Amino acid sequence: MATVTPRQAPLGVPRSRVRQLLAANIGNAVEWFDWYTYSFLAVYFSTQVFPKSAGNSLVPLLSSFAVFAVGFFMRPLGGLLVGSFADRYGRKAAMTFTISLMGAGSLLMALTPTYASVGMLAPVILTLARLTQGLSVGGEFAAATTFLVESAPPGRRGLFSSFQYVSTTVGQLLASGLAALLAAGITEAQMSSWGWRVPFAVGALASLVGLWIRRSADETTTLAEDIKKGTAEKPKLFDFLVHHPGKAALIVGITMAGTVAYYTWTTFLPTYAQLTVKFDKAEALQAGTLSLLFFMVLQPLLGMLSDRIGRRPMLIMFGVAFTLLPVPLMGMLTDSFASLLLVQCVGMVFLGCFTSISAAVNSELFPTRVRASGAGFPYSLTVALFGGTAPLVGTALIDAGNAGAFAWYMSVLALGSTLVYVFALKETKDEPLR
Repeated sequence: MATVTPRQAPLGVPRSRVRQLLAANIGNAVEWFDWYTYSFLAVYFSTQVFPKSAGNSLVPLLSSFAVFAVGFFMRPLGGLLVGSFADRYGRKAAMTFTISLMGAGSLLMALTPTYASVGMLAPVILTLARLTQGLSVGGEFAAATTFLVESAPPGRRGLFSSFQYVSTTVGQLLASGLAALLAAGITEAQMSSWGWRVPFAVGALASLVGLWIRRSADETTTLAEDIKKGTAEKPKLFDFLVHHPGKAALIVGITMAGTVAYYTWTTFLPTYAQLTVKFDKAEALQAGTLSLLFFMVLQPLLGMLSDRIGRRPMLIMFGVAFTLLPVPLMGMLTDSFASLLLVQCVGMVFLGCFTSISAAVNSELFPTRVRASGAGFPYSLTVALFGGTAPLVGTALIDAGNAGAFAWYMSVLALGSTLVYVFALKETKDEPLR
């Protein structure tokens, strides 16, 4: 494989590797656009799909975040099943499946009827759509992260890993941006009535584009071919757990704090500001969009830094920061646009020390034979337990009149992960992929 000049491909990466990055990341961006559209629009569609309570105006929003959390609990199943599929039949086939499934879930959301028209069938349909997306996104992480890391040249796995969250953030940014554009362009009544459906419909169409782009990807492992030839044994569903139980447990400790911090800082914080300091809905979406743009730019810079100084120092930096900073940072929130933007951007600097290398750290722990399922299942399980429930926990604490406890909850989890980084994690940046 011949290399090309920097003018033809960035950082001296062969053109085929640039194609790999595009195939993985454009499809991944579409996946996450569809996934995040739900969280940004929950404040608008919750009263349309869920029944209201005369005594508590937060009941529909709490219900929508409960479904948000339920979707996360399909992610471990997706990580397990699609991860195992990717180990047996290849990363490319798995990524084709996940983006098709995500598009179907988004289309179902766009067509979800209101509670006023069909009663309890409305939240049932919405929940079914979210379960479909949860299965898809769990499988997407398992397949796409291993695909990215396996596509990387020596000494660049941190950089390639960072594009997982570049594309994730692009999808989230597009979701936030479209939601903000709609919120600014139409009335709140129109947004609650029909405007919230538009981004879901856009996501369903975009999934077809992502599916077409992924057809150009090259497979990164010969395991599927070796299995067909009879020269390799087909991995069983739980082989990663049988042969590498310590590695699976390690991923849980590594991910615990990172997933709560991620879903709080990139998704829930604007809603938290709306509920606690009466922050304007449209301005909250705008501040979230600007902070996500900043977060996206950080990823490859921090990924390259990890290729120089290692994964472990980056994770320790993240862990210490999120042990100490959530309480004072969330206490700084006011109804000022600048306060929300500042709090989000400061947190994202340290959060990027985790997100930029998460794919590399997880993939470097397992051999090729069980890498997708080994990295995908414990990661997705941890995200479901802690990340997916973060908005629900935060909203419930606010509803109980104890909003400040949520920051302490985040700090305690960060302390737990920091102890894992310090005492249980070995440096892997210079070790070859097994």
